[in-house]
Formats: sequence, C-alpha cells, structure tokens
Amino acid sequence: MDPVPQRRRVLVAMSGGVDSSVAALLLQREGYEVVGVFMRNGVAGKAAAEKSCCSASDARDAAIVADRLGMPFYAVDYAEEFATLMDHFAAEYRRGRTPNPCVLCNQQLKFGRLFALADGVDAAAVATGHYARVVDGALHTAVDGDKDQTYYLFGIDRAALRRTLFPLGDRRKAEVREIAAAAGLPTAQKAESMEICFVTGGDYRDVVRARGGGGRPGRFLDAAGREVGRHDGVDGFTIGQRRGLPALGRPHYVASIDPSSGDVVLAPREGLERQTATLAGVHWLVEPPAAGSPVRAAVKVRARHAPAGATVVADAQGNALVRFDAPVAAITPGQAAVFYDGDRVLGGGWIEA
Repeated sequence: MDPVPQRRRVLVAMSGGVDSSVAALLLQREGYEVVGVFMRNGVAGKAAAEKSCCSASDARDAAIVADRLGMPFYAVDYAEEFATLMDHFAAEYRRGRTPNPCVLCNQQLKFGRLFALADGVDAAAVATGHYARVVDGALHTAVDGDKDQTYYLFGIDRAALRRTLFPLGDRRKAEVREIAAAAGLPTAQKAESMEICFVTGGDYRDVVRARGGGGRPGRFLDAAGREVGRHDGVDGFTIGQRRGLPALGRPHYVASIDPSSGDVVLAPREGLERQTATLAGVHWLVEPPAAGSPVRAAVKVRARHAPAGATVVADAQGNALVRFDAPVAAITPGQAAVFYDGDRVLGGGWIEA
C-alpha cells in the first residue's frame, strides 16, 4: 500500500552503503521524487574515516550515488545529537549496563529529526535501507530473516510508521547487491559496517573512558561469593561475556555486575538463565493493553536472539514484567526486549533487571 498517494516526494536517509543506495534507486523506479540526506555524527580521525558508517568517506559515497541517480542530496550535521547518544552510552557502561545506541538513534534521530527535515523539503515520507516492512501502518519483519532489523525499530512512533517506507523489506541481501551492481552503483560491493558508528577504534571502552572515565574497579566473584580475581573497571563487562575472565577450570560467564561495589559475579552457563525480566520505557506499536492485562508474545532480548515464548504484563507507567515460558540466558540490563506476534512487532521496552 502506498502511504503517500498525494505527495510523492520522499526523503531517503543515505548512509553511503549499498542498502540505502538501493532503497533510493527502487523508490525512483517506482515513480517517487527522491531527496537524499546524510547524517554526520561528528566523529573525526583516520579510524572514523575507515570504520564509521557516518564518516566523511561514507558521505562522499552517498553523494556519488545521489549524483548518479540525479537526485538532490544534503548532508546534515548531527554532531550535537550524536554526542548526547555517546554520553548516554558511556554512562550506561559505568552503571554496569550494556546500552544499545542503535535503537536510540533510530528512535530519536532517524525516525525523529528526519521527519522534521522531510517536512522542510515538503516530503510526504521518510525511507531508509532497513530490512523491515510496514503493512497497513504496522511494523512487520523482513522477508530476509537473517537481515531483519525490526529489533532496532520498536521505538518508532506509531504515527511515523504511516509515513515510513522500507523498500528492502521484501528483498534479500544478495538481490540488493545484484540490483546495485546492475545499476552501476559504486556501493554495490561495499562491505557492511557492523560496528557502532562512533566506536571507530574497535574498543568501546575508549569511548566510555574518553567521556567521563571508566567504571569502578573491583573483584571477580564466583557464584559462591569467593574472590577469584580483580579487574580495572565494570565498564569492561557485559552479561554473558566469556572473554577476559579468570580461568576457573571450566567456562564461566559474567552473570551480574554491581557498579557500586565493582563486583563482577561469574557463573557457568546454566547460571545465566532467568525466567523473568522487568522492563521500563515500554513502547507499543499496537493499541496498548489495559494495565495488568497479560499479553502473549514471542520476545527477543537481543538482536540475534531467537524470539522466546512469554507473557508480558504492563502497567500504566510504562513498565512491564516479562515471564518466559522457559529460562532464557543472558538477559542483559540496558538492552531492549522486543515483543512479536508472528511477524508483527507489538512493541518493546528496556531491560532493567
């Protein structure tokens, strides 16, 4: 269904990668008047140029594609907004949590500020190269399950979804590259950026420690509470982590982090399993259920997690309790929990405990 039948101008968020390049191309072929926009994150330096998905070289690639397609193109400075995301990122690690800045970026920037830009150029909709689908105003998973990105999109405003286009939602990644190559786009074989855009040096702790210092140093404890080693900061750990831990004779993982004491508790794999999670900041993409009413859903607790059957009970203050049908490993504070009904996204929230 065409959500913009009257005004067919569309603002496309272009990252300089193959996905957003092909999204713009496909919209042009469908008869839309396409305007491209690139979001600068303000991160500079050699590493940023090589690894950041919002780098100067990516801006150049996006501009080349826009020129090849004969479409207007703008680069917008969002350094201040990205700085706020980076500050939040660092603060979360110091709190012993594991943040997910890509969800916040989509919620606050790509599907927040971009609609104001769209209105400024009289565009009826915003489009991106995300692998997702909008069906009758509802968010659904992509055809290519391996590339589906709906986990990162649960925070989009419901009204914004009615003005959002995901041209790649019905296509597979291999097909997208073939389309780019056939059209002679220079991004056809460009490698994907798998890192957080502002973590350009390969170690997220560099960002944390550059923005207010690292987390509290402290002890490694085993499940019985015995000290088994020391570490130099809780910002170096996340729930479920195995690397960088003391050797205890069998594989152990980070089971909990106490930012106030600096204690990091280690446990064998079975010690990571939990059957409940408490959430805050719950956002619904369907009509919100009545407070206290149970909702059956399949719930993802991280991007690559297979959805697990659960019952979600939300209150009127934006909190929820998720009770899984079976224990789930490594439920991590700071990450998102996203609710699905089949291929439809119902909503999600932020894991507190």
